[in-house]
Amino acid sequence: MTLEELSADVRLRLGQIRMLLLDVDGVLTDGHIHLDDNGVESKAFYTRDGFALVWVKQYGLLTGAISGRKSPATEQRCRDLHFDEIYVGDIHKLPILDDIIARRGIAPEAIAYIGDDVLDLPIMRRVGISAAPSDSHIEVLRRVDIILDRPGGSGAVRRFLDLWLMATGRWETALEDIFRGNF
Repeated sequence: MTLEELSADVRLRLGQIRMLLLDVDGVLTDGHIHLDDNGVESKAFYTRDGFALVWVKQYGLLTGAISGRKSPATEQRCRDLHFDEIYVGDIHKLPILDDIIARRGIAPEAIAYIGDDVLDLPIMRRVGISAAPSDSHIEVLRRVDIILDRPGGSGAVRRFLDLWLMATGRWETALEDIFRGNF
């Protein structure tokens, strides 16, 4: 997927995003939850998504997770990635978005959200850009601004962040920063 494949309106709105919020299961992971015989949970997270989430912070993008499921693995991964906002264990996501907007003084239009299931739809209707991994629920795919060409847990978040860097005019600078070791 390239920036040119997006409509002019979506490219413009994407360039105005200042915060990215994510669902976790099905977005940062493939949606599978592994439990061992002792009930210990594990999840797999894609390293390129993680790298990009840390990389874009130096260009001013705030990041956060709003997950309906409480999970120590999710909380640890979000802390490791230095998320600005971490909410786990509440399926009612819209009040959380309202709280973030009020506390941070950020307009809903300056927020993007990536989700994969119908529980994400209320928050997706409220933000400036909504996106979904390619393997998301059909109702989500019908309603989002951007269908990412990667499935959840396999680079969907990275694809979004690359598009964001391009839409904000930071792509070449970001690459040069990598070449110079300024990361």
